[in-house]
Amino acid sequence: MSQTPVRRLRLGAPVLLLAAAMLAAGCAPDQYPQTTLIPRADFAREADTLMRQTLLWATIVFVLVEGALLFAIWKFRNRPGAAEPVQTHGNTTLEIVWTIIPAFILAMIAVPTVRTIFKTSQRPGPGALQVEVIGHQWWWEFRYPELGITTAGELVVPSGRTVSLEMTTADVLHSFWLPQFAGKRDVFPGRYNNLWFKAEVEGNFPAQCVEFCGVQHGRMAYRIVSVTPEAFDAWAANFNAPPKDFTADSTANPLVREGQRLFTAKGCGGCHAMYPALPLIGPNLHHVGSRSHIAAGTLENTDENLARWIKNPQEWKTGVLMPNLGLTDQETAAIVAYLRANQ
Repeated sequence: MSQTPVRRLRLGAPVLLLAAAMLAAGCAPDQYPQTTLIPRADFAREADTLMRQTLLWATIVFVLVEGALLFAIWKFRNRPGAAEPVQTHGNTTLEIVWTIIPAFILAMIAVPTVRTIFKTSQRPGPGALQVEVIGHQWWWEFRYPELGITTAGELVVPSGRTVSLEMTTADVLHSFWLPQFAGKRDVFPGRYNNLWFKAEVEGNFPAQCVEFCGVQHGRMAYRIVSVTPEAFDAWAANFNAPPKDFTADSTANPLVREGQRLFTAKGCGGCHAMYPALPLIGPNLHHVGSRSHIAAGTLENTDENLARWIKNPQEWKTGVLMPNLGLTDQETAAIVAYLRANQ
């Protein structure tokens, strides 16, 4: 019996350590960027403000209710020799009060909630940047109809300008989520949903599909790349420039020229467009060398990861449509050099 407290302490220590680790993780949101607690766009700020208002009222209710409960427990606790408390059956004034107070609190929550719902459901004006979003198993495609750009894996936007997203899917149900910029929208085949936001900061941020859509749902990510308006205009102009024909350039790196030949010979162009960046079966690869991530935002765009993905995509993403072409290490290195040269 004397060992029971020691045993309980030993069992409780790991639980306390786990709770402390979880608390520390919650206090360091910059290390876990898929959080809604750091709004970086106007849409996200609207949702964050509503959440904080609701949390405030919930905290007030919790403190008042728990305070009244603790007071009642203390005041009417059992005492030796104490008389039985007076029994009260019905109090009209009290019942009116505890009906009015919850109604008031619900109104204080409902009014900003309805206002936020209507505001975030509105479509932005004509000055917004139009982007079409198409979900695929398991990657995201982004089309800029006004700019003639089709890209994948990275949603590049100018800060300070509203972006209007028209979203659908080419296959199954997906859900488009921008943790720090906006809410989420489910996307359905043959139907379009709208979402908008205006980035307030520049940077490279992760985002994710949040509707189970198959075996690789967990690796259906993408990046939001927010840049200055000047940098965005430069990116768009550079993106629309045709890639170099290295096979016709005798001064080009022989490895790059071989990579371009293999890209055609191995049938890569049957699924992936280079220029113009047309929507095909797989993500377009125009300027893929300049992207920060590959494999739907799940691998950093390094030569090693690019080679790993090209040589055996099934190793990283089982079930992906991209086949293993049986490339040698030398052939893989050549294609990597070619893709890296187009940026």
